[in-house]
Amino acid sequence: MTPLHTPQIPVVVLAGFLGSGKTTLLNHLLRNRAGNRIGVVVNDFGAIEIDAMTVAGQVGSTVSLGNGCLCCAVDASELDDYLATLTRPAGRLDVIVIEASGLAEPRELVRMLLASDNPRVRYGGLVEVVDAAEFLGTRERHPEIDRHLAVADLVVLNKTDRVSGAALDAVREAVAATGGGAAVVSAVHGRIDPGLLFDPVLRPEEDDTVRQLTFEDLLRDADGDTDLGADGHTHAGHAHTAYESVSFTSDAPMDPRRLMAFLDSRPPGLYRIKGFTDFGAGDPDHTYVLHAVGGFLRFEPRPWARDEARRTQLVLIGSGIDTDALHRELAACRVPLGPGRAGPAGTRVRPDLPDVPQARRDADDELERAMWGVLRHVRRPDED
Repeated sequence: MTPLHTPQIPVVVLAGFLGSGKTTLLNHLLRNRAGNRIGVVVNDFGAIEIDAMTVAGQVGSTVSLGNGCLCCAVDASELDDYLATLTRPAGRLDVIVIEASGLAEPRELVRMLLASDNPRVRYGGLVEVVDAAEFLGTRERHPEIDRHLAVADLVVLNKTDRVSGAALDAVREAVAATGGGAAVVSAVHGRIDPGLLFDPVLRPEEDDTVRQLTFEDLLRDADGDTDLGADGHTHAGHAHTAYESVSFTSDAPMDPRRLMAFLDSRPPGLYRIKGFTDFGAGDPDHTYVLHAVGGFLRFEPRPWARDEARRTQLVLIGSGIDTDALHRELAACRVPLGPGRAGPAGTRVRPDLPDVPQARRDADDELERAMWGVLRHVRRPDED
């Protein structure tokens, strides 16, 4: 059995029909890794532009195909075996990206990831890449694209420089009509901000200053870009696809029932949530690491460190989101601070209740029931 605190590597599925720009987007991520070591699993070797993928320092670890590209050419049946290889501690990977074949069924890959027995991986999201210029034709040839869009967590409308504003609006409306509620971003040459998909990593060997990764580092945007396009020219003049983020910090514990109601009704466009949650008396011994991508949600309880500040710190990332409204909704999830609310860590101070043993027992029972909604998103030891 693997301990609950085993580090988990996010696995991102990159899908889209042939010609949508998946490989271009993947190459962009590999060149703008924000310090991450990335493992790549290629579901369809024949669709990869091997010459476009430079080797040195781009892919963290996998098997060599003998052509200079460090990647795994696999079919779906081999996926779990390769993930086991990639997630070995010796690999020291931070992120794994699966580039699905142009005709792959994304829902099946997602199902395989969610059903994986590997305790070292967690779902990192399904990114569906769409050629905005050829969308109508692709939809006519492959009507199943609507099904793919409906299950996507993030939709990248690529090649938007080749369509008019009205045509792009029409594509956006068609994507929204699939009912998936995914965040939608526009891109040229597959250039999305890597911060949408994974967090920056600071490594001692890559920086003169040796220090622990802080919460502020999670908010840092990746800067600098030397991405080369198919024409061999740099596209450094193009801005990364923008996204909005909300940073929320609370010294008051979060009410588990209110927070779960918020997480269960996330607005369209909100792609990713990460951070640490304090449920106060709900579990005074643990902080809960929160990972949410699209409709996927997982909590990982971790014991409080000695002298660690008891607070909630969350970052919400998306496109087209109302940042002020999200902040207000999160603030409404806090347990109200009343007179005498502060007390020793782990004490159950409820100033709003009469000092009657039965009333306090009822309150404790209600709090325990409220935590059930959180605990159902915690990986159980028997799932490892």
